[in-house]
Amino acid sequence: MKKSEDVLSLDRPVIALRDEYPAGFVDAMHSHDFVQLLYASSGVMAVRTRDVSFVVPPQRAVWLPAGVEHEVACRGPVSLRTLYLKLSPEHVNTGCRVFEVSDLLRALILEVVEFPALYELEGREGAIISLLLGEVARMPNAPYQVVMPTDRRLLRVCNAILANPSDPRGLDDWAKIAGMGRRTLTRSFKQETGMGLAVWRQQVRLMEALSLLAAGASITQVAFEVGYESTSGFASMFRRTFGTAPSQYLDAAGSS
Repeated sequence: MKKSEDVLSLDRPVIALRDEYPAGFVDAMHSHDFVQLLYASSGVMAVRTRDVSFVVPPQRAVWLPAGVEHEVACRGPVSLRTLYLKLSPEHVNTGCRVFEVSDLLRALILEVVEFPALYELEGREGAIISLLLGEVARMPNAPYQVVMPTDRRLLRVCNAILANPSDPRGLDDWAKIAGMGRRTLTRSFKQETGMGLAVWRQQVRLMEALSLLAAGASITQVAFEVGYESTSGFASMFRRTFGTAPSQYLDAAGSS
């Protein structure tokens, strides 16, 4: 397979590449000149930008606008399909997002990856490209992200929680880490993220839980890893958020 740098100069609206990454692989902060669509047909990715952090379980994808710096980390082995989209400005979504991948869109992505580098713009291949772009536009967003603050003091707190979602430290401890007073931390955090620190941490734990479940961890293991002392407490929180039990999520993920 050609490297992306070799094929991005080709005059085609969509360029698709296939990559396999080992567990623990990290692609440090970088950006691209084109819109990038990251799709993991298997495995779990964590994708961070300066503004938001995503967890991407199997059968989900990430839309990254051109020029957005991002980091990709793989929890386990990841089978990645990357699409570079050369879109006109009026067709470019200006925000990052994680979205659901329907069976049809999955089939289209996997088909486009098999196209020759200089595929035909007319006929079957051109029609598939047009259908793929239309399907991407209509896919609903998926709830696998948290907003990142810009204040470096708050980022210290957020990065620590992202690194260890089960960290039990309370607000006073986080205020010390940030070098801020308790009230200042509370006010600043809500101003920058739109939510309190406790709610933000719960969202991180939910993202981590979804990632672990998708990677095959048991519900008991997931509950412990994200900071719950009992599986019942974790299951109750999970059901309130997603309207389904963790075991049902596992069944749905396994059949997707």
